[in-house]
Amino acid sequence: MSANGIGAARSHAGLWGLALGSVGVVYGDIGTSPLYAFREAITAASSGPEHAELVRSAVLGVTSLILWALFITVTLKYVVILLRADNNGEGGTLTLMALASRAVGRTGKAVGGVVLLGIISAALFYGDAVITPALSVLSAVEGVDVATPAFHEYVVPLTVVVLLVLFAAQSRGTAKVAALFGPIMLVWFIAIAVPGLVAIANDPGVLWALNPFYGIDFLLQHGMVGLFTLGAVFLAVTGAEALYADLGHFGRRPIQVAWLVIVLPSLAANYLGQGALVFAHPKAVENPFFLMYPEWALIPIVVLATAATVIASQAVITGAYSLTSQAIQLGLLPRFEVRHTSAEQAGQIYMPRVNGLLLIGVLLLVALFRSSSALASAYGIAVTGTMVVTGMMAFIVIWRMWRWSPFAAAGLMVPFLAIDLTFLSANMLKVVQGGWVPLALGGVVMLVMYTWRRGSRMLFAKTRRLETPLDDLVRILEKKPPQRVPGTAVFLTSDPKSAPTALLHSLKHYKVLHEKNVILSVETMHTPRVETDKRVRIEPVGSTFMRVHLRFGYMEMPNVPKALAIARKLGWQFDIMSTSFFLSRRALRPAPHSGMPRWQDRLFITLARSANDATDYFQIPTDRVVEVGTQVTV
Repeated sequence: MSANGIGAARSHAGLWGLALGSVGVVYGDIGTSPLYAFREAITAASSGPEHAELVRSAVLGVTSLILWALFITVTLKYVVILLRADNNGEGGTLTLMALASRAVGRTGKAVGGVVLLGIISAALFYGDAVITPALSVLSAVEGVDVATPAFHEYVVPLTVVVLLVLFAAQSRGTAKVAALFGPIMLVWFIAIAVPGLVAIANDPGVLWALNPFYGIDFLLQHGMVGLFTLGAVFLAVTGAEALYADLGHFGRRPIQVAWLVIVLPSLAANYLGQGALVFAHPKAVENPFFLMYPEWALIPIVVLATAATVIASQAVITGAYSLTSQAIQLGLLPRFEVRHTSAEQAGQIYMPRVNGLLLIGVLLLVALFRSSSALASAYGIAVTGTMVVTGMMAFIVIWRMWRWSPFAAAGLMVPFLAIDLTFLSANMLKVVQGGWVPLALGGVVMLVMYTWRRGSRMLFAKTRRLETPLDDLVRILEKKPPQRVPGTAVFLTSDPKSAPTALLHSLKHYKVLHEKNVILSVETMHTPRVETDKRVRIEPVGSTFMRVHLRFGYMEMPNVPKALAIARKLGWQFDIMSTSFFLSRRALRPAPHSGMPRWQDRLFITLARSANDATDYFQIPTDRVVEVGTQVTV
């Protein structure tokens, strides 16, 4: 075989390996939707499962709506279009926000509007991250009730046990277990496709649902009932955002191949099969997914479904860690503790505080709703809201970055926005039944992000007005130098043009200056990662001072000592053992007139106090750090 042939074979093998991996991580959420989506949609269409007879056209209409939601919303919008809107290979809500911000410029009302869209989308994702584990695991464990009704009262306790084990395992990392995700989910997709194909063979008439006319006709004929049904139909496409969010882990091509070859055909076969089953046995509407299986297969499929829903939950939990890490880097949240769970993959992280908050939220939902049908009403709003915001930011990127005319960009995205807004309107009808949950969660997260961003900017502006220009201070110190001590002092600051507070307090109390002094600032870029040769920039300031500017991508964990080691190539002989890092620890107090309401002042101060220590966040050895306390009103 030629060298080119070998290379092509390896590339081909790598593509299918990544595609299998994406089946396990990317498609867990949307892949477990058949557990409840068809049931909820057909129940809404028939005004309740107590109706013995279902109109054949209604079953065709619901099945058609589900299939075309998969074809249009997932395949066209996400797989074909949005996967191309990457930021150096990375995707996701905040990635799209970074791209759109760069497209409109970094200042002005336009970028403020883009950031607001990013905050809304990120906030709604947390609502999704709380609801997905509760709904998915509940719907899987409910299969036990179908197999043996005597176990009905144990559904909720079993769900709680599964969730406790799932969240407790997060601290150990997912690297080893994740290797099994792909094969397990591949078995799952085969297991849902086979009974679907058998049911279709028994009643091929269900294939008429592939004609979109039946879905459109159902909506036109049923008015408000059709709109309620559309809200339930949307459950079939929840998880589509994961396609875009996990772009950086697997790449565009493997995700597309996995969807078109494995996931979409399996989902279509299962939904068509559920429709065929309800044709033949109208009472199967109570739980058409599990009733497609023979009795001997029920317990195995419940076990497999539970494994699949745990994998779906795992993906959204790790997604919440990644999103939080990006939000911290972009200045939308205070610093939280981040633990790395893999020596090989920097993206494998665990955040104890986020994990604890998610677990509390998930258990509260299970205790409050107690069934997947009740919880399904709460699901759609968070995801539809995220999709609407994603569509709006995608329009900006296509127009300004891809350099399409505004009319062409609108022509491409407005139809998708119209569909997403229709889904959002349908889901808003379920606010009272449970849709208030993601709205409340999203509202709280939005308030926290907005307060942190606004308070941080006000604090930066205030401290900058009070600080001394660095160049002026250096000139004074070099004319009348204080006593020198050996070694290097590194002063961390967010404003490299001003003298850091820690430097001024050090001079005031110690009345000495180190032989070498570094004013260090860290900037988070609007790119996922920064190349090593662009990480460090050094600028001399006098004979004994210099500015060092470090750059990190918003998906990187800032490691200051490791970055400073790169500076050796630029002429600075950095030695961690002869270097002291000076940090300012600010005690915040509310000011009488801060520019924010009193309650928002107190919220910002509480968030600042809860922030993780800068020493840990920047991965600086604690024995090389000196902290200088200051009190600031905000």
